[in-house]
Amino acid sequence: MSAVNRGKDSDRLSQVVADARRNMKDREKTYREKALKMYPHVCGRCAREFSGKQLKELTVHHRDHNHDNNPPDGSNWELLCIYCHDNEHGRLEVAEAYDGSSSPTETSDPDFFHNPFAALEKLMKAKDKGK
Repeated sequence: MSAVNRGKDSDRLSQVVADARRNMKDREKTYREKALKMYPHVCGRCAREFSGKQLKELTVHHRDHNHDNNPPDGSNWELLCIYCHDNEHGRLEVAEAYDGSSSPTETSDPDFFHNPFAALEKLMKAKDKGK
C-alpha cells in the first residue's frame, strides 16, 4: 500500500471516529436534557444536590447499561453524580471479572499461582491417623 493510500485511509478513519463522537454527544445531549427536566437535580445514590455550574457533575446513568435504550418516560435512567456513576460502572466490571467462568487457580500454568492450602487435607488426614 502506498503512503498516499495509507494517508487517505487514516483520514477516513479519523473522520469516521469524529462523526461517531459527534453523534454520541448529540444523542447524550438529547436524553440528558430530558432527564434533567424529569428528575430533581439530586444524585440517586449519595443524595447530593446539584445546581448552577455543578450541574455538569450530574450524569445520566442507564440502569440496563444500554445507551441506546432511551424510553420517553425515562424509566431506564437515573441521575448520578460523576463519582457514584464511576463507582456503579466499576462495580459492574468487578462483577463481570468474577462471574465464575474462571478462577486464578484454573490456569494452564499451575506454578503461576501459589495455593498455601493445597496439601492441607493430606496433612490433616496424616495428623488424624497419628492420634
